[in-house]
Amino acid sequence: MVAARITVNGKETPIAPAAAHTTVLDFLRDRGLTGTKEGCAEGECGACSVLVARPGVHKPTDWVAVNACLVPALALDGQEVITSEGLATVDEAGVPTALHPVQEEMAVRGGSQCGYCTPGFICSMASEYYRPDRCAHADPAAGPASDSTEDTDSEHGPNGFDLHALSGNLCRCTGYRPIRDAAFAVGSPAEDDVLAQRREQSPPEAAATEYTREDSEFLRPGTLAETVRLLSERPEAVVVAGSTDWGVEVNIRSRRATCVVAVDRLPELRELRVESDHIEIGAAQTLTEIERRLDGSVPLLAELFPQFASRLIRNSATLGGNLGTGSPIGDSPPVLLALEASLLLAGADGEREVPLADYFTGYRQSVRRPGELIRAVRIPLPLSPVTAFHKIAKRRFDDISSVAVAFALDIEDGIVRKARIGLGGVAATPIRALSTEAALEGKAWTAETVEAAARVLRAEGTPMDDHRASALYRSAMLGQSLNKLYAQTTEAVSS
Repeated sequence: MVAARITVNGKETPIAPAAAHTTVLDFLRDRGLTGTKEGCAEGECGACSVLVARPGVHKPTDWVAVNACLVPALALDGQEVITSEGLATVDEAGVPTALHPVQEEMAVRGGSQCGYCTPGFICSMASEYYRPDRCAHADPAAGPASDSTEDTDSEHGPNGFDLHALSGNLCRCTGYRPIRDAAFAVGSPAEDDVLAQRREQSPPEAAATEYTREDSEFLRPGTLAETVRLLSERPEAVVVAGSTDWGVEVNIRSRRATCVVAVDRLPELRELRVESDHIEIGAAQTLTEIERRLDGSVPLLAELFPQFASRLIRNSATLGGNLGTGSPIGDSPPVLLALEASLLLAGADGEREVPLADYFTGYRQSVRRPGELIRAVRIPLPLSPVTAFHKIAKRRFDDISSVAVAFALDIEDGIVRKARIGLGGVAATPIRALSTEAALEGKAWTAETVEAAARVLRAEGTPMDDHRASALYRSAMLGQSLNKLYAQTTEAVSS
């Protein structure tokens, strides 16, 4: 077994003697790379952002920004990482001689004051700068993009820069306008840009890892068969993919595991197949990968993704992880319930398919047996044509839902032929709104039908009072969401 190591800014660096739970953030800072900062330790501020070479969607490699505070260093065994320090051009002695174009724009446009958040913004911005399908700026020297309205909106610049790339980065003193100006002013990578050239080569294969330190193990099996056999032998093991949930447990609650098993690079969990009667999405595909590979072909998922946490989180988070935690406030379960998805569960005895509607059995509990792993999510085809995802939260982006509602309806000749409604945040588990579905099916899609069904929807689940919302508010939002869907569909028909 090769000793665990990470290539950081082009230099191979051993992970030892780090503990098995050590995050990439602490690993880097312990080695003097202090541009990577800790702000929240929960993946909500982006001060810790770094770039990782990952399998690409449009090119062999994508430079993907991730929250270094959440990812275990050992999860990047054998991988390549670029920090804010590694973006600048340096001489043979390692002394910076020129700023990276993203760093230059942030500097000249006043995008930094105290500077604490700046390295994280730089890395997230660099990830978008190197996105292969980003449209090039027609004239990078033409001045601030904010002076032009051509081919742009409030969230996309004329250079193709998507501000959602920065949705996971917070700044408390500079203000976002100069940062936005910098983002909208960057041009395209030069032909001799080393990191741009690196996209043409495949990323490193995930290393098989067996690491033990202080009575704790970090293991990365090479195949699904090895993984399920290991999990059957080690039922206490914690399974991680993006670590966006487990990383918070480690940082905030000081949780430690005697055994952590990484599944994020298992080939069997990373397939995405579109068949004649279903779509199968590997459980270890990141949400960003799914979003870009489906490219809007599942409209309900396309509506979910921009509202799911931030781009930094979506670059690591997986459907398998979001479902595996069993959280009643995860954003993907309501959508997948409305899509009538099922889960393919792999175990030492083989594989079985379970409808998602039958998967959850209680608060953070499911029918998944000890040693079983979610291999894939299967969505039946054809899709219902009328869909919507309504997320009610205190912030527009990067927030936890108070209530989440997903709709998928078949409406033919003004009659609701089929209705599927998934709910989150209103019970101990994500649920289907079965009574509301029954109140809609076979009825005319009219204001009277919708108002009657909305009254039923308000009573679905068992909403509670907590710091996010009251039970009365949650109930009101359920009914209002159906009224909103009706208003949206009738507006679309009339236009």
